[in-house]
Amino acid sequence: MERDDIIEYSLHAHHSEEDGKKIRKTIFKVTAILSIITAVEVGMGIYWGKASLDVDGGLWLSIKSAFIILTLVKAAYIIMVFMHLGDERKGLKYSILVPYLIFIAYLFFILYEESTFIQQIKDAFSWVWA
Repeated sequence: MERDDIIEYSLHAHHSEEDGKKIRKTIFKVTAILSIITAVEVGMGIYWGKASLDVDGGLWLSIKSAFIILTLVKAAYIIMVFMHLGDERKGLKYSILVPYLIFIAYLFFILYEESTFIQQIKDAFSWVWA
């Protein structure tokens, strides 16, 4: 006996050749963009290794910031394309993205506060490490 509550969607997916070309073009574009961003990150890691820079200087901070920004760009692009968030209405996009942005800002706040607290503890007990 054949069940009538199961719908096989793959049998009903009829695409024309133009739709197939458009889908393949989108896939190649996404692959190229993510590959370029990854190649830039790897190139930065190879060219500016931690051993070749002064890790206490401002250049190392800017390189770390660039890595974070490139990673967030890749994550946002993956969310927009593969999770189809780019096709949704503005209200739904904001209702999904704003809580994550608030959470990321909160994490940066906690990182900053804890790092200054550790420095205050070190300054207060400098006689121990002296």
